[in-house]
Amino acid sequence: MSIKIDKKIVSYSVKDNNEKAEPTIVTAIAPLLERDDILEGNTYKIKTPNSEHAMYITINDVVITEPGGNTHRRPFEIFINSKNMEHFMWIVALTRITSAIFRKGGDITFLVEELKAVFDPRGGYYKRGGRYMPSLVAEIGEVIQQHLVSIGMMEGQMNNAVLQAKRKEAEDTLGAAAVAKGSQCDKCGAMAVVRLDNCNCCLECGDSKCG
Repeated sequence: MSIKIDKKIVSYSVKDNNEKAEPTIVTAIAPLLERDDILEGNTYKIKTPNSEHAMYITINDVVITEPGGNTHRRPFEIFINSKNMEHFMWIVALTRITSAIFRKGGDITFLVEELKAVFDPRGGYYKRGGRYMPSLVAEIGEVIQQHLVSIGMMEGQMNNAVLQAKRKEAEDTLGAAAVAKGSQCDKCGAMAVVRLDNCNCCLECGDSKCG
């Protein structure tokens, strides 16, 4: 298609049809946590009836100083050690992914619900004291929950007086065997929901459909 030019050409410019738009600048949601030379932490022991060797879970924390001068702890890394090498590969993968989530910052409490909702297709096991655990992964999630409660990142629902009273009432009313065979809680994923006072109640997190 030709274009007729009626006026005198006094200047011109070249247009690049391949000109690219300015790249989008991606900013991080939060800076990655940095590791101090020395970290404080806790080591927890898991002993399942499915293995003669115990499993030791170490969670190390960093101390965060807020603008006002207050400090709080939050997890930075997790290590799991055992003489039992059966689960070595997925244990290494789990610790690396979990540690990466810890270092990313932000809300990490969702890890507890995700891990505690994992069920072993071969069947779970009963912990010492008669409480049912759906899988080894779920118990690792419970250990992380215990640690987050201890450093103040989660509400201490696991061992408060009201919940302890509910557990005792359930054992006295239903028996330890019935309590150990509770159904799954929609909120925390634990197999700890029992029928108490004509209402379903979770003996792990305290969730109740009756308020």
